[in-house]
Amino acid sequence: MEEYSIITEEFFRDRLRFLRNERKVSAREMSLALGQNETYINKIETGKCSTTIASFLKICEYLNVSPEYFFNPEINNTILTDRDLLRIFHRLTPHQSEYMISFLKDLTHEN
Repeated sequence: MEEYSIITEEFFRDRLRFLRNERKVSAREMSLALGQNETYINKIETGKCSTTIASFLKICEYLNVSPEYFFNPEINNTILTDRDLLRIFHRLTPHQSEYMISFLKDLTHEN
């Protein structure tokens, strides 16, 4: 039997914000490019309004992602690069490093 994950409104808003920021586009710029009011994307990201399926497909096209990619829960929302993470990690004390490794393993259910 296939396992399904529940996509929440919060997931949708976070993914939209992440993909937009990843492309270094402001909410205003994206709204206007989609032919909408300048606050359209901001209102979606803050939960003040929702979108139609047709508008969602336009958002995906603008972001150059498929709907499947947009909703893929296995794709993590982070704009930090591996280099950024390593730079931050190397500033930790040995004790902090061990703690973070343990914490990350616990979060990812890695033994």
